[in-house]
Amino acid sequence: MAALYPSLEDLKVDQTIQAQARVAPRMPFLPIQERAASQPSVLYPNLAELENYMGLSLSSQEVQQNLPQILEGTSTAASDPSPGQVLAPVSGNSLGTRRAEIKPGVREIHLCKDERGKTGLRLRAIDKGLFVQLVQASTPASLVGLRFGDQILQIDGRDCAGWSTDKAHRAVKKASAEKIVMVVRDRPFQRTVTMHKDSTGHAGFVIKKGKVVSVVKGSSAARNGLLTNHYLCEVNGQNVIGLKDKDVREILAMAGNVVTLTVIPTVIYEHMIKKLSPTLLHHTMDHSIPDV
Repeated sequence: MAALYPSLEDLKVDQTIQAQARVAPRMPFLPIQERAASQPSVLYPNLAELENYMGLSLSSQEVQQNLPQILEGTSTAASDPSPGQVLAPVSGNSLGTRRAEIKPGVREIHLCKDERGKTGLRLRAIDKGLFVQLVQASTPASLVGLRFGDQILQIDGRDCAGWSTDKAHRAVKKASAEKIVMVVRDRPFQRTVTMHKDSTGHAGFVIKKGKVVSVVKGSSAARNGLLTNHYLCEVNGQNVIGLKDKDVREILAMAGNVVTLTVIPTVIYEHMIKKLSPTLLHHTMDHSIPDV
């Protein structure tokens, strides 16, 4: 298994580093006394030529800080990454990428009801599966980390496959107010795309009414496979469904140079939000920034 990268830029920069390291002459080790008086060793070659790489403004120092460290006494050349290791010389330890992560596997959550007997959760049946349609802000559903598009596999030990939307809501309504046990799979219809802003602060895509309608040729968005006819669900893990485009653009502007979008195909999104008014999405959907 090859190494993994958050973005194509991370892959290309790491390949450049590896190529430089392979041709760099190996420096003999100095005696301990001379080594102590010398400057701290640089584990990777100078990356000055990468500072305008692929339209990005890169700092050699920042890139080196984002690379896995090699113990002194080993080769100064970058070692081959271990299988499945995630390398991010450009993205670094991006908080937004971590917030947006769609984890494999399933997890169990314990949900309760508020003083009004509500969970703050709306469900919708699609293709014989049961999915989270709406998570209201500051409710039990938001506090346990449920997100738009999560698949509910079980409620209190009962398999939900084949349930109708009404049956699911009845099951939640009848459940105990103190504890509802759900088994959840993270957002199977969605995917994340990590990209980087260029020197002008743009990643290279256009949205209209929450949907990606255009991708700029040669941009980071294009290089990393962002597709049109997809709706934005999250920016760096923050839900933006139902927000006006100007609000989404403000969130993007404040998102930093590394941006991770969570997107969903239009045809699925339209099924997911069926019978939900735009006002309900805008004013009640949980748009808070999630914890990591």
